[in-house]
Amino acid sequence: MTSIKKKLEGFGSTAIHTGHETEGNYAHLTPIYASSTYVFDTAEQGMRRFSGDETGYIYSRWGNPSLKEAEDKIAAMESFGLMENESPLQLKARLHASGMAAISTLMLGNLKTGDKILSHYSLYGGTQELMNRVLPELGIEAIIIDLRDLSKAEDTIKGNANIKMLYLETPANPTIQCVDIDALTKIAKQHNLLVAVDNTFATPYLQQPFKYGVDYVVHSTTKFLNGHGTAIGGALVGKDIERMNTRMEKVHRLLGGNSNSFDAFLLTQGMKTLEVRMERHCANAMKVAEFLEKNPAISKVNYLGLASHPDHATSKKQMKHPGPMLSFEMKGGLEAGKKFIDKLQMCVRAVSLGTCDTLLSHPASMTHYGVPKADREKYGITDGLIRMSVGIENIEDILNDLEQAAGN
Repeated sequence: MTSIKKKLEGFGSTAIHTGHETEGNYAHLTPIYASSTYVFDTAEQGMRRFSGDETGYIYSRWGNPSLKEAEDKIAAMESFGLMENESPLQLKARLHASGMAAISTLMLGNLKTGDKILSHYSLYGGTQELMNRVLPELGIEAIIIDLRDLSKAEDTIKGNANIKMLYLETPANPTIQCVDIDALTKIAKQHNLLVAVDNTFATPYLQQPFKYGVDYVVHSTTKFLNGHGTAIGGALVGKDIERMNTRMEKVHRLLGGNSNSFDAFLLTQGMKTLEVRMERHCANAMKVAEFLEKNPAISKVNYLGLASHPDHATSKKQMKHPGPMLSFEMKGGLEAGKKFIDKLQMCVRAVSLGTCDTLLSHPASMTHYGVPKADREKYGITDGLIRMSVGIENIEDILNDLEQAAGN
């Protein structure tokens, strides 16, 4: 029986309590269910579970209590405060071994040979490579344009009857580009397209794409949802519950990209502090962006909270706060960028993002190394670009480290 008796009013309370069910030994926290399989009282019960006539666990690749709590929390956060047909919006989340596993289930569960995906500049490098190197071998093509141009987006959809999915990543990695979820979804739905949004950078605390009628949301739960860099994971969230429980569940199971109980346990604990962590991440990021914009060694800062960012107005429309991610370019290009990163003392030189400590990386040689140079440059990923995930350390220590690294 669930421990929640009534609707929770706060996002933080939802993140802490939703999904937890009292188990047999009355443990305060859901234990790590380190069991690969589950027993049946009788053969008849096993038959009922396999047929779907009785709910219950069968095999941990298909789910277990540790995974279910994490899944229910993510679904609750993405649907927090949202209504559909005068009732609370119901969503289904399925936990995966990584964000890329979740994206693979999304793509292979909805697309077939001859179908096309419409997406935009500056996607996560793994997503870009999936679209460029794997899906074409299956006869699935990606069309990449600047989706901030709504007329171009609509013309492209009208001119390509085989486009079946609109795939958005906003804010995008690593240029922090932001596209208009509401406007693009309205266009897509006029042409019966599925719409999917990678909500990793924003998290459901800052942005809820289902508010605008999208069909799917994906997360790399490795990042801000976990928050501590302790576990790899991904989530696929959908609003068509029947499809999530049938077609998408079958694809997920057969591709084998399932999570595990230990990583799910770590994710669950991390999500409980998402609200308070994001408040500090975001407050720090705004101060870092303002500092960098004034630094003479830096030529450009990409941060949605700055009026200088071309997507500043769009972010204000759909995000609670501009977020914890930014990127910037050193005036000296690649060599200056390398020198800056090498001089860091507290901030950490590492890929990934969303941990409590501040992480900086060089996309062109790290996360986007597999993307052709010409494409990187077209998408704004220059050789001198540095990506920064602003942590929750004391802001004076972050700024002091950046100032000494910049040589001023």
